[in-house]
Amino acid sequence: MDFIINLLVSAVVILILAYAMSSVHVKSFWTALWVAFLVGVINATLGWLIRVVFNLVTFFLLEAIISLIVTALVIKLVDKLVGNFKIDGFWPALVIAIVTALSIAAVGWIRGEDDEYAYMQQDLPKNEIVLTSV
Repeated sequence: MDFIINLLVSAVVILILAYAMSSVHVKSFWTALWVAFLVGVINATLGWLIRVVFNLVTFFLLEAIISLIVTALVIKLVDKLVGNFKIDGFWPALVIAIVTALSIAAVGWIRGEDDEYAYMQQDLPKNEIVLTSV
């Protein structure tokens, strides 16, 4: 279920950014959905391997930045594979990667997927003092 929601959010973000940015061209919602699917699949396979190599080089210090750059590269790769999807340059692909990541995180937060911390706090005994940092 999460994959389908992330897929739909990604497709909507791609479609909205195609209307907002003159350097992104998408023919229809179905094309955006296909692009989102391909980006997800390639990012989970080939993108994962590339992220592991780059993160080993940076000692996992730049993990979020590496992830966004690799996602932008995957979007440019999908640009070459899909005929009805065109991105003029690397920067629009990076903008799509950033906005998609923020949108998926926001939808996950709205759906309550970050409840693990709340569950961990509920499992603590009542008479124990816990020091937490904010």
